[in-house]
Amino acid sequence: MLVTQAYKFALDPTPREIGALWSHCGAARYAYNWGLKLIKQRLDQRAAGQEVEVPWTLPALRREWNRAKNQVAPWWRENSKEAYNSGLDGLARGLQNWSDSKHGKRNGSRVGFPQRKTKHRTRPACRFWTGQIRIEPDRHHVVLPRTGRIKTHESTRKLARRLEQGTARILNATITCTADRWYVLFIVEVQRRTSEPRHRSDVVGVDVGIRHLAVLSTGQTIANPRPLDQAQRRLRRLNRQLARRHGPRAPDGNRQNPSVGWRHSRRRLARTHARVAHIRRDALHKLTSELATSHRTIVVEHLNVAGMLRNRRLARRIADAGFGEVRRQLGYKTIWAGGMLIQANMFYPSSKTCSGCGYVKAKLPLSERTYRCEQCCLVADRDLNAARNLAALVNDIVAGSGPETENARGANQKTRLGGQVAMKREPRTSRAGQDGDRRLATAGCLDRSQDDIPGDGTSAGAPWVRS
Repeated sequence: MLVTQAYKFALDPTPREIGALWSHCGAARYAYNWGLKLIKQRLDQRAAGQEVEVPWTLPALRREWNRAKNQVAPWWRENSKEAYNSGLDGLARGLQNWSDSKHGKRNGSRVGFPQRKTKHRTRPACRFWTGQIRIEPDRHHVVLPRTGRIKTHESTRKLARRLEQGTARILNATITCTADRWYVLFIVEVQRRTSEPRHRSDVVGVDVGIRHLAVLSTGQTIANPRPLDQAQRRLRRLNRQLARRHGPRAPDGNRQNPSVGWRHSRRRLARTHARVAHIRRDALHKLTSELATSHRTIVVEHLNVAGMLRNRRLARRIADAGFGEVRRQLGYKTIWAGGMLIQANMFYPSSKTCSGCGYVKAKLPLSERTYRCEQCCLVADRDLNAARNLAALVNDIVAGSGPETENARGANQKTRLGGQVAMKREPRTSRAGQDGDRRLATAGCLDRSQDDIPGDGTSAGAPWVRS
């Protein structure tokens, strides 16, 4: 299987090499701003009635740059030509995204017209397509165009082994800087083996949450590291410290040179945020890799994360958990592992449905952490009940093609083979011989705990009987 994946390594450059990296990123930003200014001038000329060509694509922008680079940037030979090409490519992509969004050809939120990039508000980045791009045999150095041989902070053996075996080919390399740490990102075309992975279980349902990062239908819970919550005390202290320093803005709003203390405080704050992001990313990758290699079929919910973030009481914790990233990583890792990812419909009531009989509650407040069924008297943890409902969706899947299948299951289908039909009861209504309120009919009812429920996600078919 031929796939395109990325390998990211932290760099350990010398002061001279850091200057070269900054120079290339500045050159990319300069070319971007120059091209944006040229396009705006041409658009204004066209609006005035003049017949001029607007360089909208990357080839057109490169032709204009080659004509004018000796006048607008006589120092252009100090950096690789790929640095300027990188900035123009970013501009061409931004223009295409804006055009597609304007004409309804692009999904997602509305994309605005490209804006000018500034030195202090833009993440430094530069991409190389041609030139000397390679991994050194000692597996501790990389070679980039014009910057030369740079030492890496970590070993590059994972990529070096594939390059030596001939199962990988480097397409391009991108340098970035985050919190004063330089990174190189290699986009590689990899020939992966489609071997049968070590599957311990066939089907597993995954319910992501805040209290636990994930709850599996097997009963296993994965702890949520909550890196942002853990760093809140330090972040508050650093933000107060930064506010007391002399920053780039004076009290009257004019620009001024920031103090050395302000720069140090800003650097410490950026490193703290970077550490939070690294801890979150590490936990999500470990979770998704273990799921993809241990289970043949994984069922998750297609959550409306953007809508969930509108809840001001839970927005920070939801963003800290990374719900959308779990589904994104499982999307490609299940393909690599030879498994299948199934996404439940966004409106599928996994938490309201009983995993024992299929009964669907009309309402289930978020404060109720224990699910209590009014039909079969099932008592189970809310998240565990939802995970088992997700695992039961596999029984209702219509055979589809491809490694990822979306399920449009409604609430009027069976959750378990042989169980009751999952029907949603509207509030203030009642069934025949049953009260309309939400009290449990405990007379002659067997109260069952979550330990009595099978955890393999297989069909149960109403195994519990009333006494």
